[in-house]
Amino acid sequence: MNTTIQTYWKDTEELKDTVQQWSDRLQVTVKQIQFRSMKRKWASISTIGRLTINTELLELPRELGEFVIVHELVHLLVPNHGKLFKCFMSAYLPDWEEKEQKLQMSQNSPHNSLYHLPKQQKTPQTRTG
Repeated sequence: MNTTIQTYWKDTEELKDTVQQWSDRLQVTVKQIQFRSMKRKWASISTIGRLTINTELLELPRELGEFVIVHELVHLLVPNHGKLFKCFMSAYLPDWEEKEQKLQMSQNSPHNSLYHLPKQQKTPQTRTG
């Protein structure tokens, strides 16, 4: 019987430490890390190294959070999601595609998109009269 034990983040400091470890490994510079509620993204990073993390990421298993972190940090090496980006992802996280699928199917979150959270659906209102 193969049982996987998932670990979760203790707090924002543990997540920040993980960002630092990965930035050292990828040899990129993260100048600032901030947490905030985000409606459409798990995280984003500016070209100058400002990483913004959705607070909901703290509720995900560590392996999925690390995937999001690595994804954003690789953008400091490659700005798009092309072939080179995927090569870097495979080099640093060989099972990144599996983690991408797990994130999309995560029971901890209603989000069904890896890179961006779904837009809020508005119910069309019918006008009468």
